[in-house]
Amino acid sequence: MKDGKVKFGVVVFPGSNCDHDAYYACKHVLGQEAVFLWHKEADLQDVDVVILPGGFSYGDYLRCGAIARFSPVMREVTRFAQGGGTVIGVCNGFQILLEAGLLPGVLLRNASLRFVCRYIHVRVENAETRFSNRCSVGDVLSLPIAHGEGNYFADEETIKRLEGDGRVVFRYCDEKGKTGGDANPNGSLGDIAGIINETGNVLGMMPHPERCCDPRLGHTDGQDVFLSILEYCGAGDHTLAAREELNNG
Repeated sequence: MKDGKVKFGVVVFPGSNCDHDAYYACKHVLGQEAVFLWHKEADLQDVDVVILPGGFSYGDYLRCGAIARFSPVMREVTRFAQGGGTVIGVCNGFQILLEAGLLPGVLLRNASLRFVCRYIHVRVENAETRFSNRCSVGDVLSLPIAHGEGNYFADEETIKRLEGDGRVVFRYCDEKGKTGGDANPNGSLGDIAGIINETGNVLGMMPHPERCCDPRLGHTDGQDVFLSILEYCGAGDHTLAAREELNNG
């Protein structure tokens, strides 16, 4: 962190289409520093946080994220994560994290076999992570999704470990916080929408917080994810004041 600002690095793969959304949210909404990291680069430019954005990296050939995980930048992202660096993968970024082995499990075709693009609700299950510390357990956030392969699956032992260790951060629910049924948009086991790794520094989630940060769009629940990261990095109070001024302006 330099001059009180957190530096975000947004990785750009061929086929990424949420990279500018993430950049805009970090730089222009939250007032932090942000840079693009091209997939062929091996230099993370001394960033504090790495974002793997949504999209269709490499056209989703073979499997979603299967080719992107071999990009030169991913070797550096893996080293960064293994060293404790903060990494968040959103939608296709979540798929890449799974393919890279930085998170357990897989993402299958939606149970409906249809692409789903709409606002959904998630319930905060763990409010003690660097991605959710601005929330309280049980908080319900309204976030957009846009995916065809968001059906989280893992073996029984892995699911049991994720649940027991508090590594499920977000769970699909309805507006009142109730899980199951139509509240689950893709069939994910346990209504899982977002998980962290064992050390808590890597988050993968299917909903798009970067798409609901700007108050001019009428939705700001995504700010909570980014503000939590800023809080962890030591820039939370300053940014919260700036957010309140922005949202009230």
